[in-house]
Amino acid sequence: MSYLGVPVSHVNNMNIIDGRVKLVELGLRVVIFGLSLLAALLIATDSQVKEIFSIRKKATFKDMKSMVFLVIANGIAAGYSLVQVCRCIVSIVRGSVLFNKPLAWVIFSGDQLMTYVSLAAVAAAAQSSVFAKLGQSELQWMKVCDLYNKYCNKAGEGFASALIASLSMVVLSGISGFSLFRLYGDNKSKSSARDGKVGH
Repeated sequence: MSYLGVPVSHVNNMNIIDGRVKLVELGLRVVIFGLSLLAALLIATDSQVKEIFSIRKKATFKDMKSMVFLVIANGIAAGYSLVQVCRCIVSIVRGSVLFNKPLAWVIFSGDQLMTYVSLAAVAAAAQSSVFAKLGQSELQWMKVCDLYNKYCNKAGEGFASALIASLSMVVLSGISGFSLFRLYGDNKSKSSARDGKVGH
């Protein structure tokens, strides 16, 4: 049997692949949402007060611009992922996910943008964290984490969450790219099948 010139078994196989891809995408988006939200909360609520020569100094994420960037980037990523999780759930419940090309392009572009922003934020925070942990003797920058150990440990947990979320976004970008460009492949196969049917 065939449908529009395409074997039914092939259509069934593509439906199975679609279902698995959708589930993997949903799982990744849930993970990214949870880790991004966790990273933003850990870093934003992190603080430690230290008394140095009778002067009380409170360390917060606002003291480092890169950490502010990381909190904002992960907050945006969490919000974006939540919207996409809802879209995935609705699509799976309805049983038809694959959308039109404009929507696929919007999702692909959004995933790409969030991936680049998150990786940039992680990279900037990583550089600042190295200076805070190791210092820079040539510039007479002290090892801040020696003074604010508790603050640095919690910030490190937030950074680790953000890093895993960013790596998950890289994988997700590949999946959204596959979903997008497969639409063009499906059109080509259907066109070929129709041409062959007309030729007969």
